[in-house]
Amino acid sequence: MRINLMKCMERNQLIELMYMDSKGNISKRRVKVLKFQGTTFQALCFKRNAKRTFIIDSVLAYVPIIHNEREVV
Repeated sequence: MRINLMKCMERNQLIELMYMDSKGNISKRRVKVLKFQGTTFQALCFKRNAKRTFIIDSVLAYVPIIHNEREVV
């Protein structure tokens, strides 16, 4: 999981993730990974519009968000 999240960070890619907090609550978040620190990572969370720290092992699933760009010629 860590390696895949690092790849998303290197590509400046937004991701949508399912996350379980310390109380067992599951939430869906759209984030941009900023940096890693041991077993956690810091990301800009668009749900809370703030920087948040997430535990890597608490990420249940994630999907990179891919934007299709259309070019007018």
